Amino acid sequence: MEGSQKSNTGLKIGLGMLLVLFLATAFYASKLYSDSKEQEKELISEKQLVMNDLNNMAKQYDQAIAESEIKDQDLVAARERIQGLMDSLKVSQNSVNSLFRYKKKFLALQEEMDELLAENDRLKVENEYLATSLDSTQVQLAERTVFTDSLLVQNTELANVVEDAAALQTVGLIGMGVLERSSGKQVPMERARRTDKIKVCFTVAKNTLTEAGDKELYIQVIDPKNNVLGSNNQVQFEDQVLNYSLISRFNYENRNLNICEYVSKPSDSKFEKGRYQVSVFNDKEMISSSEFVLK
Repeated sequence: MEGSQKSNTGLKIGLGMLLVLFLATAFYASKLYSDSKEQEKELISEKQLVMNDLNNMAKQYDQAIAESEIKDQDLVAARERIQGLMDSLKVSQNSVNSLFRYKKKFLALQEEMDELLAENDRLKVENEYLATSLDSTQVQLAERTVFTDSLLVQNTELANVVEDAAALQTVGLIGMGVLERSSGKQVPMERARRTDKIKVCFTVAKNTLTEAGDKELYIQVIDPKNNVLGSNNQVQFEDQVLNYSLISRFNYENRNLNICEYVSKPSDSKFEKGRYQVSVFNDKEMISSSEFVLK
């Protein structure tokens, strides 16, 4: 009996130890399971944080690429690397080692992004400065062009003024009929039938701007029937034709010069009664005009 009791006692102790061991194992297993679930939850949360950071980085690259006038291949390549890492992270295992690797890659990409965006900002500032400088240069060129055009206009106008000012001018133009006696003496004549020459006198005015030397002016005498007397030759000036009675040639020395010229009547006719018009031309420009009447 005593031996049986000892055996029962030992069995009870053994069962008690087994129960304690089982309970301890169950508790430990439960603890491990609980810790594993908590760790997995934390890993998922950390993974989402990394994914959010990668999304923010991608948005910054998208904005930088959109604002860049010229597509920066470095920015585009970095944006593609971020997208690749995001795609890989979505299907990755929820493990400490895996998440650590992704965090390490994220930090490397973060450092790369800081450098690329800083360089992009620097280039934007330089481009804006160059654009401003270019605009300023274009404005200066436009102002210089306007100034140059203005000078050309002024020089052209000045040249025209000088040319006009240097042109020969005549004053005191008169025309009259004269009768020339055999002695050579000329008698002013108002009667057409007794007039044998038309006398045209004028003064070439002093002009220091005119180059001295041989000059010529065209004299035109028109009778009452609108005929050009004298040689009635023609001279062409671009689109203008001038019929003249004679050419007055003289040497000009930049001082007043009195000149008289004569137009003879045709050998087979006489001067008409009426109003005569006398004009002096410097090339195509009429510089003086006068009238007289023969009765």
